[in-house]
Amino acid sequence: MQVTAELSLYPLQEDYIPVIKGFIERLAADTELTLVTNAMSTQISGEAERVFTVVRETLTASHAQFGKQVLVCKFIPGLLPIGD
Repeated sequence: MQVTAELSLYPLQEDYIPVIKGFIERLAADTELTLVTNAMSTQISGEAERVFTVVRETLTASHAQFGKQVLVCKFIPGLLPIGD
């Protein structure tokens, strides 16, 4: 199954920009996924298991590097046009 996910990360610290940039860069490193960012969120799409795995691994790594943060995710079955 293919999914599209919308992710919003809220670091629980004052210097939040490096946390968000690091999170997005780690997501973008996966060439199996389509990724688009804007001022409010990041959208990724691809095979469901890959999307879920990348989100889990990215949050785990981000927490280990930067500490507490909140990740809000919306998962929509199917591929939505996120780059248009």
